[in-house]
Amino acid sequence: MDPSALTRRRLLELAGIGLGASALTACTDGLEPPEAPAPVPTGPTATALPAPAAPLTVRTSSGSFVSAFRPGIASHWSLAAPELPPGGAQPELPVAVFLHGLGGSHAVLLEDLAAHEPLQRHLDAGGTPFAIAAVDGGNTWWHPRADGSDTQSMLVKEFVPFLGSQGYDLGRIGLFGISMGGFGSLLLASQGRLPGVRAVSAMSPAVWDHYDPRQESAFDGPADFAAHDVFALRPRLAAVPKRIDCGTGDDLAATVRAYRAGLPGEVEGGFRPGGHDYGYWRSVLPEVLSFLGYNLA
Repeated sequence: MDPSALTRRRLLELAGIGLGASALTACTDGLEPPEAPAPVPTGPTATALPAPAAPLTVRTSSGSFVSAFRPGIASHWSLAAPELPPGGAQPELPVAVFLHGLGGSHAVLLEDLAAHEPLQRHLDAGGTPFAIAAVDGGNTWWHPRADGSDTQSMLVKEFVPFLGSQGYDLGRIGLFGISMGGFGSLLLASQGRLPGVRAVSAMSPAVWDHYDPRQESAFDGPADFAAHDVFALRPRLAAVPKRIDCGTGDDLAATVRAYRAGLPGEVEGGFRPGGHDYGYWRSVLPEVLSFLGYNLA
């Protein structure tokens, strides 16, 4: 794709996600008590049957906070996690943090993508239990901006530690995102500010190999682009499991293909028919969650 052909409006279209998504209501109902097992006969030759494993049910919750890195703005968050059976030691579950795209919010994860549904299917199939979480990042492209906002630091210094305080394992973190959030996920994984990152996945990441002034919403100038150039940072992903997907009908497909080609080591994912839209992202999301679960195990 010729970056000079990008207009500011087209940039917004390429990275635009989920305008007007509403906040989610917390779901805190407990698991239904399991049915009483059938009586097991006892006697000299009888042996007790092992109790079946309780099914894990995904529960959702949401909340908000005011970030020191987004002064005066309420940052809302969403979380979907397996509810573990009561009793005994509760293990710390890994968590994958989702970064939304331009025009989106935390609600993209559980509304536009309905990611709790494929997460439930992942658990039902015996996949590794883990949580998924998202937080508002505005239209900042997930890095420090000239206006003083810094949503990457908000993630690293506030939101992820909050998840740790809720009992999630910060030694097993996944990153995934779409479009602008795909760029943000790759950037954060490349810069190594979260030592617990075990895997990164980007769906249709909005990446470019050189600065274009028409990318004004993404970068504050050539120096800002150079400081957050994911093409130049690719060698730092050598040891990180990575998956990158893009639709063949996406205008970003050419630059995504070029970015993938220069990554060190194995890269999962690939290209299949689809555009820069939720239909495509929902179609690939189950595989993304399986990839994250495998690497967070």
